[in-house]
Formats: sequence, structure tokens, C-alpha cells
Amino acid sequence: MSSPHIKSAAVATALSALDEGRVPERPVLREAVRTLLAALAERAPGRSVEVRVPPYGAIQCLPGPRHTRGTPPNVVEMDPETWLRVATGRLEWADAVTEGRVQVSGVRADLSAHLPL
Repeated sequence: MSSPHIKSAAVATALSALDEGRVPERPVLREAVRTLLAALAERAPGRSVEVRVPPYGAIQCLPGPRHTRGTPPNVVEMDPETWLRVATGRLEWADAVTEGRVQVSGVRADLSAHLPL
């Protein structure tokens, strides 16, 4: 967790709220999600997997065949709270997938080698 993104005020505030059993305020949650998505894009550059965290953001990452039109063949999607937990190591990738908290499609849609950030 050495990335400067992890130390952002929004990420810290959102995680604190989650730890206290509260839902982070919408602007804070949005900024935290986008900050961590940017960190993933930096760590795993590429365009073969689309990571979606509606309604706040989506990125393409991981090396491999580039997707340009229509629905991408490799998609990862989850809610904002799950993304914060998975991205920061508070929830294991495999557990999130097994519990159905993360929806994955495609052979490249495995972020476990790049998480936690």
C-alpha cells in the first residue's frame, strides 16, 4: 500500500466510514473510487479488461488484446464499497468473487495479481 493514491484523504475518509459501519458521503465515495481505479490503471496498464464501479467510474487495464467497440469480452463489475475493500486489501479478491460481490466475465477478468493496491 505504498501508492500515494492509497493515502489520499478521500480514500482514508471513505475507509474510516466503512470501518464504522457507515456509508461514506457520496462525493467522498466517488473520489475514493476514482482514485483507486486510477491507481489500478497505473499498476496494470493496458486495455484488455474493463473494470466498472457504477455509478462512479470505469477503466480499462491489463495488457492483452485491446477492446474498441461494443461490450468488452473481459469485464469486472462491483459496487463502490466492495471496490474500496478489495482495492485496499480489506476483502480478498477470491472471497469477493465467491460471495458474488464481484461479477466477472472473460478469461482475463482476474485482478487478484494486482490487488490490493
